[in-house]
Amino acid sequence: MMLRPQVHSSHTPCQTLAPAILTKQFIHGLNGRLVLPHHQKSLRTARNSRKAARLGYVPGNIRAIVTAGETATMTSTVKAVVTVTPPTGGALYEFGINRGLDDITDLMGKTLLLELVSSELDPTTGLEKPTIKGYAHKTEQKDNEVKYECEFKVGDDFGEVGAVLVENEHHKEMFLQDIVVDGLPGGPVTISCSSWVCSKFDDPKKRVFFINKLYLPSDTPDGLKRLREEELKVLRGNGQGERKTYERIYDYDVYNDVGDPDSSSDKKRPVLGGKKFPYPRRCRTGRPLCKTDPESESRSSTIYVPRDEAFSEVKNLSFSAKTVYSVLHALVPSLESAIIDTDVPFPYFTAIDELFNEGVTLPHLPTKGFSDLLPRLVKAIEDTTESVLRFETPETMLRDSFFWFRDEEFSRQTLAGINPYTLQLVTEWPMKSKLDPSVYGPAESAITSEIIEREIKGFLTVDEAIKQKKLFVLDYHDLLLPYVSKVRQLKGTTLYGSRTLFFLTPDGTLRPVAIELTRPLMDGKPQWREVFTPTSHATGCWLWRLAKAHVLAHDSGVHQLVSHWLRTHCCTEPYIIAANRQLSAMHPIYKLLHPHFRYTMEINALARGYLINADGVIESCFSPGKYSIELSSVAYDQLWQFDLQALPNDLINRGLAVEDPSAPHGLKLAIEDYPFANDGLLIWDSLKEWVTDYVNHYYKDSSLVQSDQELQAWWAEVRNVGHGDKRDAAGWPELKTTDDLIQIITTIVWVTSGHHAAVNFGQYHYAGYFPNRPTIARTKIPLEESTEPELKEFMDKPEASLLKCFPSQMQATKVMAVLDVLSNHSSDEEYLGENAEPAWKEDPIINAAFERFNGRLKEIEGTIDARNQDMKLKNRNGAGVLPYELLKPFSKSGVTGQGVPYSISI
Repeated sequence: MMLRPQVHSSHTPCQTLAPAILTKQFIHGLNGRLVLPHHQKSLRTARNSRKAARLGYVPGNIRAIVTAGETATMTSTVKAVVTVTPPTGGALYEFGINRGLDDITDLMGKTLLLELVSSELDPTTGLEKPTIKGYAHKTEQKDNEVKYECEFKVGDDFGEVGAVLVENEHHKEMFLQDIVVDGLPGGPVTISCSSWVCSKFDDPKKRVFFINKLYLPSDTPDGLKRLREEELKVLRGNGQGERKTYERIYDYDVYNDVGDPDSSSDKKRPVLGGKKFPYPRRCRTGRPLCKTDPESESRSSTIYVPRDEAFSEVKNLSFSAKTVYSVLHALVPSLESAIIDTDVPFPYFTAIDELFNEGVTLPHLPTKGFSDLLPRLVKAIEDTTESVLRFETPETMLRDSFFWFRDEEFSRQTLAGINPYTLQLVTEWPMKSKLDPSVYGPAESAITSEIIEREIKGFLTVDEAIKQKKLFVLDYHDLLLPYVSKVRQLKGTTLYGSRTLFFLTPDGTLRPVAIELTRPLMDGKPQWREVFTPTSHATGCWLWRLAKAHVLAHDSGVHQLVSHWLRTHCCTEPYIIAANRQLSAMHPIYKLLHPHFRYTMEINALARGYLINADGVIESCFSPGKYSIELSSVAYDQLWQFDLQALPNDLINRGLAVEDPSAPHGLKLAIEDYPFANDGLLIWDSLKEWVTDYVNHYYKDSSLVQSDQELQAWWAEVRNVGHGDKRDAAGWPELKTTDDLIQIITTIVWVTSGHHAAVNFGQYHYAGYFPNRPTIARTKIPLEESTEPELKEFMDKPEASLLKCFPSQMQATKVMAVLDVLSNHSSDEEYLGENAEPAWKEDPIINAAFERFNGRLKEIEGTIDARNQDMKLKNRNGAGVLPYELLKPFSKSGVTGQGVPYSISI
């Protein structure tokens, strides 16, 4: 069938055809154009069926077609090449009926239906131009990559291709990497998809993929405006029903799925999100509510996240997710069967060392493929069906096997360890609690001036030390004290409120001078509190070590629940949901944020399912027990505000820095040798420079920020919905100027990159040998109303008392296995500034800005290496001291203790 004529008013009209030549099939028209003779009725038919005509066949020697009184339209052959990563599917699919039907579809050359979308409206009608359709057929398959090709006949009146609609004719989803459209007048067009396209049998609505060109909403080409708006409507959904795995719907819900009341009343947990327990929102799954508790959502073996948020097969089939899942579903149950008494402590310190030398035999672990999946942890035993769990010795232990024992290291890790976010400057004396003294006891701290001045050997008075910014504190008193009574009702754990005071020595290092442990008014008993100090007396030394164990357990809990989970994972999820609901994929800010959001929702869902859930790893191994996640809600309510997530603001708020325009980064640090702050500010400044270049390119003045409806809707939804429980709290910047936007974006991307890296990837190095950072303190201090036998046991064998206070064998090995995996970089990790988004590469100005960003990060690598070699910097250099590398931007795979990925992907 011959293609009917297409017309375009911009061409020179052809002269009327002479009757003498109407009998010829083709004649030459003006300017060498081919003219197809045809009567007017056929011409009208052609006009009414242009859409169908484009799908017809045109002989290759025809370049254009005109009729009398009409304008010739040039046509060209355009080829689209689609690169697909096929899913694994499994045996049921490989040999099932659907596979056979899909093979037939491939043979027919109808695997994918593609439609080219013009970015222009029809100048005559003012409507969208009809799409040009074609089926793509398989042409090549290699290395788990399949190529599909499709040819189109495109008239020169079609305009620029702005998008491609895709319909998957298979019964199974496909992962589209990209689409390259070649043969267009303006050159090839690349569309980066990196997305799953579900089967049309699951969802008949076609997917839209826009070209790699970014537009503010007001600049959107007219032919794409409707698609831009409709795609966002699809992503928002209607808030109804249970979500299906193939869907891409982003919506909000409260944290009402960490408990499991239908399985046991003991597993009921309060809803986090609302007036009583303020909390950020999570992604809505729509699962049915529990039968025994209509406020809680029922649990399932899989937790919905929008399809493109899941760890994808194209990203090495979720290395990290698989290993975490395997640890929790196979390794932990096997441990529980190997260690029969889950409460038994380690009998000797040498028994702890055996975890790294001999390991634990795991009799019920499925050995097939498991040692390959977790090669650092699980070693197969030759000629048996058993495996052994043998831990790698942490780098800290390799350098100094007594590192955990030393007070100097205890202090150093507040500045260069995995929780450098809680140390504060002491600004008032005496220190006082803000809690109600009628409920919790006297507010004034028991740490007196006399104690401090005795410990600092008369070097300064307390008043002088405070004035000179020499006293610092880890203050977990007010956060933990309200939970002491509740926690002490749980089996196998205890709790205190605590304050730990440090003195800044002349050589720039911290020295611990006092630990205060407090039990509030409870059970009819008055407040109990005691101050412990370093001493040379044997009894005092062991009491000091026990007090340190309690403080370290407090710090471990605050680190994991607040600095790590709450401030990075949990608080980031609303940014992601709002971005996908309100910012089009064509929006420059969406593209800027997108690499910082990859896989966070998936790892958060995994955490809700197996880490922070009722009786999960956190509850079973950390001091607050069943109140752990509730405690993070209290911290969110009392401590979190958006502007303080920016590193400079955080340091200023804690008294660790003051603004100083003449100082590096515009800040003067209270502790000059503060490795986290010094390296973190390098990353912060580089991020801010990159974001500034990017934002200023798209927003030439602040009026564009204010008029950007998508951007304003995103920020309003972040504050009013995603973080709606704190919408009226302090710290929310207005979004009116480019400077506002730069600060907001820099804060978010810092949290997902530098902040998360600083608190995550050193976990095994510093907590892999658990006496350095016990996650739980299981016994009271012997001085607190102990019985005579308890005191005698402590006096006779204090080492045994310390080991009983530490985590049990079960708790320690479970946490060590999880931390090993969580500290691991997968082989396909995407590090900050390493690879540019495809859309950035296509804009020369943005690409140049990104190259500068990449160059600065490489310079930071060298700066950090040089700092770690500087003998004057004693908090990151010294005999047996682990260099501070947590903020080195790049890393190889594995447990390296360095590397700053774009996103929170583990």
